[in-house]
Amino acid sequence: MRINSRIDDTIRYLLVVLACVFVMNGCSPKDDTSVAKTDTIQFIIKNKGSDTMVNLAQAWAEQYTDVSSTASVEVSGGGSGTGVAALINGTVDIANCSRQIKPKELELATQNTGNVPQEFIVGYDALAVYVHQDTPLDRITIPQLAEIYGENGTLTKWSDLGISHSDCPSDKIIRISRQSNSGTYFYFREALLGTSRDFRIGSLDLHGSKDVVEVVGRTPCAIGYSGMGYATSHVKMLEVATDSDSPYYPPNLENVLAKTYPIARPLYMYSLGEPTGEVKMYLDWILSAEGQQIIEKLGFVPLESKPE
Repeated sequence: MRINSRIDDTIRYLLVVLACVFVMNGCSPKDDTSVAKTDTIQFIIKNKGSDTMVNLAQAWAEQYTDVSSTASVEVSGGGSGTGVAALINGTVDIANCSRQIKPKELELATQNTGNVPQEFIVGYDALAVYVHQDTPLDRITIPQLAEIYGENGTLTKWSDLGISHSDCPSDKIIRISRQSNSGTYFYFREALLGTSRDFRIGSLDLHGSKDVVEVVGRTPCAIGYSGMGYATSHVKMLEVATDSDSPYYPPNLENVLAKTYPIARPLYMYSLGEPTGEVKMYLDWILSAEGQQIIEKLGFVPLESKPE
Protein backbone atom coordinates (compact mmCIF):
# COMPACT_ATOMS: atom_id res chain seq x y z
CA MET A 1 0.00 0.00 0.00
CA ARG A 2 2.85 2.38 0.77
CA ILE A 3 4.35 1.72 -2.67
CA ASN A 4 1.03 2.49 -4.42
CA SER A 5 0.68 5.63 -2.36
CA ARG A 6 4.12 6.80 -3.39
CA ILE A 7 3.35 6.11 -7.06
CA ASP A 8 0.11 8.10 -6.77
CA ASP A 9 1.98 10.99 -5.16
CA THR A 10 4.61 10.93 -7.94
CA ILE A 11 1.96 10.91 -10.66
CA ARG A 12 0.13 13.82 -9.03
CA TYR A 13 3.41 15.76 -8.76
CA LEU A 14 4.25 15.22 -12.44
CA LEU A 15 0.77 16.29 -13.49
CA VAL A 16 1.11 19.51 -11.50
CA VAL A 17 4.53 20.25 -13.09
CA LEU A 18 3.22 19.62 -16.61
CA ALA A 19 0.21 21.82 -15.95
CA CYS A 20 2.49 24.66 -14.79
CA VAL A 21 4.71 24.34 -17.86
CA PHE A 22 1.66 24.37 -20.11
CA VAL A 23 0.28 27.49 -18.46
CA MET A 24 3.62 29.33 -18.55
CA ASN A 25 4.25 28.57 -22.23
CA GLY A 26 0.70 29.12 -23.33
CA CYS A 27 0.25 32.43 -21.54
CA SER A 28 3.56 34.19 -22.27
CA PRO A 29 2.81 37.48 -24.06
CA LYS A 30 6.39 37.69 -25.39
CA ASP A 31 6.18 34.31 -27.11
CA ASP A 32 2.78 35.07 -28.61
CA THR A 33 4.08 38.33 -30.06
CA SER A 34 7.16 36.64 -31.46
CA VAL A 35 5.16 33.92 -33.17
CA ALA A 36 2.66 36.42 -34.52
CA LYS A 37 5.46 38.58 -35.93
CA THR A 38 7.18 35.61 -37.54
CA ASP A 39 3.96 34.35 -39.07
CA THR A 40 3.35 37.69 -40.81
CA ILE A 41 6.68 37.74 -42.68
CA GLN A 42 5.78 36.61 -46.19
CA PHE A 43 8.71 37.95 -48.28
CA ILE A 44 12.50 38.12 -47.80
CA ILE A 45 14.23 40.84 -49.84
CA LYS A 46 17.72 39.67 -50.82
CA ASN A 47 20.21 42.54 -50.85
CA LYS A 48 23.92 42.12 -51.67
CA GLY A 49 27.00 44.03 -52.80
CA SER A 50 29.13 47.05 -51.87
CA ASP A 51 31.19 46.81 -48.68
CA THR A 52 31.17 50.60 -48.52
CA MET A 53 27.40 50.40 -48.19
CA VAL A 54 27.09 47.25 -46.08
CA ASN A 55 26.78 49.05 -42.71
CA LEU A 56 24.24 51.40 -44.25
CA ALA A 57 22.32 48.51 -45.81
CA GLN A 58 22.25 46.66 -42.49
CA ALA A 59 21.01 49.76 -40.68
CA TRP A 60 18.24 50.16 -43.25
CA ALA A 61 17.31 46.48 -42.95
CA GLU A 62 17.13 46.61 -39.15
CA GLN A 63 15.00 49.74 -39.13
CA TYR A 64 12.70 48.33 -41.78
CA THR A 65 11.64 45.51 -39.46
CA ASP A 66 9.74 48.19 -37.50
CA VAL A 67 8.15 49.52 -40.69
CA SER A 68 7.00 46.38 -42.50
CA SER A 69 5.21 43.44 -40.93
CA THR A 70 5.23 41.42 -44.15
CA ALA A 71 8.85 41.67 -45.37
CA SER A 72 12.38 41.38 -43.99
CA VAL A 73 15.71 42.22 -45.64
CA GLU A 74 18.65 39.83 -45.88
CA VAL A 75 21.91 41.79 -46.33
CA SER A 76 25.39 40.60 -47.33
CA GLY A 77 28.51 42.35 -48.62
CA GLY A 78 31.36 41.08 -50.77
CA GLY A 79 31.87 44.15 -52.95
CA SER A 80 30.00 45.90 -55.74
CA GLY A 81 31.19 43.31 -58.28
CA THR A 82 29.78 40.52 -56.12
CA GLY A 83 26.42 42.27 -55.93
CA VAL A 84 26.31 42.83 -59.69
CA ALA A 85 27.27 39.18 -60.31
CA ALA A 86 24.34 38.09 -58.12
CA LEU A 87 22.08 40.44 -60.08
CA ILE A 88 23.29 38.90 -63.35
CA ASN A 89 22.58 35.42 -61.95
CA GLY A 90 19.14 36.48 -60.73
CA THR A 91 19.85 35.49 -57.12
CA VAL A 92 19.20 38.89 -55.48
CA ASP A 93 16.41 41.44 -55.56
CA ILE A 94 18.71 44.44 -55.05
CA ALA A 95 22.44 44.93 -55.66
CA ASN A 96 24.33 47.66 -53.77
CA CYS A 97 27.06 49.44 -55.76
CA SER A 98 29.52 52.20 -54.95
CA ARG A 99 30.12 52.58 -58.70
CA GLN A 100 27.79 52.59 -61.68
CA ILE A 101 26.95 49.30 -63.37
CA LYS A 102 28.92 48.69 -66.57
CA PRO A 103 27.14 48.40 -69.94
CA LYS A 104 28.33 44.80 -70.34
CA GLU A 105 27.00 43.89 -66.89
CA LEU A 106 23.66 45.49 -67.71
CA GLU A 107 23.50 43.50 -70.93
CA LEU A 108 24.36 40.20 -69.21
CA ALA A 109 21.78 40.70 -66.48
CA THR A 110 19.10 41.44 -69.06
CA GLN A 111 20.03 38.40 -71.17
CA ASN A 112 20.22 36.00 -68.22
CA THR A 113 17.10 37.06 -66.35
CA GLY A 114 14.89 38.74 -68.93
CA ASN A 115 14.76 41.81 -66.67
CA VAL A 116 16.54 45.12 -67.22
CA PRO A 117 18.21 46.28 -63.95
CA GLN A 118 16.85 49.62 -62.73
CA GLU A 119 19.19 52.19 -61.19
CA PHE A 120 18.47 54.16 -58.02
CA ILE A 121 20.83 56.75 -56.56
CA VAL A 122 20.25 56.46 -52.80
CA GLY A 123 22.87 58.87 -51.43
CA TYR A 124 26.38 60.26 -51.83
CA ASP A 125 29.76 59.49 -50.33
CA ALA A 126 33.15 61.17 -50.10
CA LEU A 127 36.03 58.76 -50.57
CA ALA A 128 38.51 59.79 -47.87
CA VAL A 129 42.29 59.34 -47.96
CA TYR A 130 43.40 57.97 -44.60
CA VAL A 131 46.75 58.02 -42.80
CA HIS A 132 47.70 57.09 -39.23
CA GLN A 133 46.70 59.74 -36.68
CA ASP A 134 50.39 60.54 -35.93
CA THR A 135 51.47 60.90 -39.55
CA PRO A 136 52.81 64.47 -40.09
CA LEU A 137 50.84 64.96 -43.30
CA ASP A 138 47.58 66.90 -43.54
CA ARG A 139 46.95 67.37 -47.25
CA ILE A 140 47.61 65.76 -50.59
CA THR A 141 46.83 66.29 -54.29
CA ILE A 142 45.29 63.95 -56.85
CA PRO A 143 48.55 63.87 -58.90
CA GLN A 144 50.49 62.91 -55.76
CA LEU A 145 48.04 60.08 -55.05
CA ALA A 146 48.43 58.95 -58.66
CA GLU A 147 52.20 58.73 -58.18
CA ILE A 148 51.74 56.78 -54.94
CA TYR A 149 49.24 54.25 -56.32
CA GLY A 150 49.83 54.24 -60.06
CA GLU A 151 52.07 52.11 -62.28
CA ASN A 152 55.67 53.38 -62.34
CA GLY A 153 54.77 55.83 -59.58
CA THR A 154 57.53 58.15 -58.42
CA LEU A 155 56.38 58.57 -54.80
CA THR A 156 57.38 55.53 -52.75
CA LYS A 157 58.71 57.12 -49.54
CA TRP A 158 57.27 59.61 -47.10
CA SER A 159 60.33 61.80 -47.64
CA ASP A 160 59.29 62.01 -51.32
CA LEU A 161 56.32 64.02 -50.02
CA GLY A 162 58.68 66.37 -48.17
CA ILE A 163 57.96 65.11 -44.67
CA SER A 164 60.03 63.42 -41.98
CA HIS A 165 58.00 60.57 -40.53
CA SER A 166 59.69 59.50 -37.28
CA ASP A 167 57.07 56.82 -36.56
CA CYS A 168 57.93 55.11 -39.85
CA PRO A 169 61.66 54.20 -39.62
CA SER A 170 61.67 52.50 -43.04
CA ASP A 171 60.30 55.69 -44.67
CA LYS A 172 58.37 53.40 -47.04
CA ILE A 173 54.79 54.29 -47.93
CA ILE A 174 52.68 51.19 -47.36
CA ARG A 175 49.77 51.34 -49.79
CA ILE A 176 46.47 49.95 -48.49
CA SER A 177 43.94 49.27 -51.23
CA ARG A 178 40.79 47.26 -51.92
CA GLN A 179 40.29 44.08 -53.88
CA SER A 180 39.55 44.51 -57.57
CA ASN A 181 35.87 43.45 -57.30
CA SER A 182 35.24 46.50 -55.10
CA GLY A 183 33.37 49.51 -56.47
CA THR A 184 35.55 51.68 -54.25
CA TYR A 185 38.68 50.25 -55.92
CA PHE A 186 37.20 50.90 -59.35
CA TYR A 187 36.12 54.47 -58.56
CA PHE A 188 39.37 55.47 -56.80
CA ARG A 189 41.49 54.12 -59.66
CA GLU A 190 39.44 56.04 -62.23
CA ALA A 191 39.54 59.25 -60.17
CA LEU A 192 43.33 59.10 -59.86
CA LEU A 193 44.47 57.49 -63.10
CA GLY A 194 41.67 57.73 -65.64
CA THR A 195 41.53 54.83 -68.09
CA SER A 196 45.07 54.90 -69.48
CA ARG A 197 46.94 53.74 -66.38
CA ASP A 198 46.51 51.03 -63.75
CA PHE A 199 47.43 50.57 -60.09
CA ARG A 200 50.90 49.19 -59.52
CA ILE A 201 51.34 45.87 -57.77
CA GLY A 202 52.55 45.50 -54.20
CA SER A 203 49.69 47.10 -52.28
CA LEU A 204 47.92 45.38 -49.39
CA ASP A 205 44.48 44.69 -50.87
CA LEU A 206 41.72 44.27 -48.29
CA HIS A 207 38.21 42.92 -48.49
CA GLY A 208 36.21 45.61 -46.69
CA SER A 209 36.01 49.38 -46.20
CA LYS A 210 36.22 49.02 -42.42
CA ASP A 211 39.29 46.78 -42.75
CA VAL A 212 41.20 49.51 -44.62
CA VAL A 213 40.66 52.06 -41.87
CA GLU A 214 41.51 49.58 -39.11
CA VAL A 215 44.80 48.57 -40.76
CA VAL A 216 45.81 52.19 -41.42
CA GLY A 217 45.02 52.98 -37.77
CA ARG A 218 47.47 50.27 -36.67
CA THR A 219 50.19 51.04 -39.25
CA PRO A 220 52.10 54.35 -38.99
CA CYS A 221 53.67 53.89 -42.47
CA ALA A 222 50.33 53.30 -44.23
CA ILE A 223 48.04 55.28 -46.50
CA GLY A 224 44.63 54.03 -47.63
CA TYR A 225 41.25 55.03 -49.01
CA SER A 226 37.72 54.32 -47.82
CA GLY A 227 34.34 55.98 -47.29
CA MET A 228 34.38 58.97 -44.95
CA GLY A 229 31.75 57.28 -42.78
CA TYR A 230 34.36 54.75 -41.59
CA ALA A 231 36.64 57.30 -39.86
CA THR A 232 37.87 56.51 -36.32
CA SER A 233 39.99 58.29 -33.73
CA HIS A 234 43.03 56.25 -34.84
CA VAL A 235 43.25 57.76 -38.31
CA LYS A 236 43.39 61.14 -40.02
CA MET A 237 41.46 62.12 -43.16
CA LEU A 238 43.62 64.22 -45.48
CA GLU A 239 42.48 67.36 -47.23
CA VAL A 240 42.58 66.79 -51.00
CA ALA A 241 43.14 69.13 -53.95
CA THR A 242 42.75 68.45 -57.66
CA ASP A 243 46.30 69.80 -58.24
CA SER A 244 48.99 71.87 -56.50
CA ASP A 245 47.45 75.14 -57.71
CA SER A 246 43.96 74.36 -56.36
CA PRO A 247 42.54 74.75 -52.84
CA TYR A 248 42.46 71.77 -50.48
CA TYR A 249 39.19 70.48 -49.07
CA PRO A 250 38.42 67.96 -46.31
CA PRO A 251 35.86 65.22 -46.99
CA ASN A 252 32.58 66.30 -45.42
CA LEU A 253 28.91 66.80 -46.24
CA GLU A 254 29.28 70.50 -47.12
CA ASN A 255 32.12 69.94 -49.58
CA VAL A 256 30.39 67.01 -51.25
CA LEU A 257 27.29 69.16 -51.79
CA ALA A 258 29.36 72.06 -53.10
CA LYS A 259 31.27 69.70 -55.41
CA THR A 260 34.56 71.03 -54.05
CA TYR A 261 35.88 67.77 -52.61
CA PRO A 262 37.37 66.01 -55.66
CA ILE A 263 36.74 62.35 -54.75
CA ALA A 264 32.98 62.16 -54.20
CA ARG A 265 30.49 59.77 -55.79
CA PRO A 266 26.88 58.59 -55.83
CA LEU A 267 25.81 55.39 -54.07
CA TYR A 268 23.62 53.09 -56.16
CA MET A 269 21.06 50.34 -55.67
CA TYR A 270 20.00 48.23 -58.65
CA SER A 271 16.77 46.26 -58.70
CA LEU A 272 16.31 43.26 -60.95
CA GLY A 273 13.80 44.79 -63.36
CA GLU A 274 11.21 47.41 -62.49
CA PRO A 275 10.63 47.03 -58.75
CA THR A 276 7.20 45.89 -57.64
CA GLY A 277 5.51 44.77 -54.45
CA GLU A 278 7.70 44.48 -51.36
CA VAL A 279 10.90 45.46 -53.22
CA LYS A 280 9.29 48.68 -54.45
CA MET A 281 7.97 49.50 -50.99
CA TYR A 282 11.45 48.98 -49.52
CA LEU A 283 13.15 51.21 -52.10
CA ASP A 284 10.48 53.88 -51.67
CA TRP A 285 11.12 53.81 -47.92
CA ILE A 286 14.91 54.15 -48.42
CA LEU A 287 14.28 57.22 -50.57
CA SER A 288 11.87 58.66 -48.01
CA ALA A 289 12.83 61.14 -45.28
CA GLU A 290 13.05 58.32 -42.73
CA GLY A 291 15.41 56.25 -44.86
CA GLN A 292 17.54 59.27 -45.73
CA GLN A 293 18.00 60.18 -42.06
CA ILE A 294 19.87 56.91 -41.62
CA ILE A 295 22.27 57.88 -44.43
CA GLU A 296 23.24 61.11 -42.70
CA LYS A 297 23.48 59.40 -39.30
CA LEU A 298 26.10 56.99 -40.67
CA GLY A 299 28.26 59.73 -42.20
CA PHE A 300 27.03 59.70 -45.80
CA VAL A 301 25.28 62.49 -47.72
CA PRO A 302 21.48 62.22 -48.09
CA LEU A 303 19.56 62.90 -51.27
CA GLU A 304 17.36 65.66 -49.93
CA SER A 305 20.40 67.94 -49.97
CA LYS A 306 21.78 66.58 -53.22
CA PRO A 307 23.87 68.99 -55.30
CA GLU A 308 22.42 70.48 -58.48
